Amino acid sequence: MAVRPTVIWPDPRLREPTVAITTVDDSVRELYRDLCDSMYAENGLGMAAPQIGDSRKMFIVEPKLAGLAETDPPVCLMNPEVIETSDEQQDSEEGCLSFPDIYIKVKRPMRCKVRYMGLDGQAHEIDGEALMSRCLLHENDHLTGKLLVDFVGPLKRQMIKKKLQRVKDAEADEAAG
Repeated sequence: MAVRPTVIWPDPRLREPTVAITTVDDSVRELYRDLCDSMYAENGLGMAAPQIGDSRKMFIVEPKLAGLAETDPPVCLMNPEVIETSDEQQDSEEGCLSFPDIYIKVKRPMRCKVRYMGLDGQAHEIDGEALMSRCLLHENDHLTGKLLVDFVGPLKRQMIKKKLQRVKDAEADEAAG
């Protein structure tokens, strides 16, 4: 259990193909715990494995957002498959832990249904509406290499890249002393 550094775009690891999880073993449970620790350290609503440098098909969603008690553990979705989306759309600002302090207006389905393997190794389905739908689809995008920056044009993408590079340079200067 550890807080792992969040992978920040344009790091190529965010675009690498992900691999299916076939069995729930100790390494999978450790990845889940690391995702939980890392998501909470960043005050996120969800987090995908590629965001902490792991190529396995897993993401988590904050329990309260998923309709559970705040004291419940985050929902773990492995090998997720979006099986249904609504025609009704929502257009809203979206943030991402891999794009600190960047918010982009993204149009997504108002509702979705996702089939996934849980930590118990069994198949489950989860329905999302409004923010939960947005979160499920956003995190699932991470597992396919699709990123927030893919929803903007080339000029805005370049501006975001420059802003994140300035942040990275400032952090490097601060670390150097």
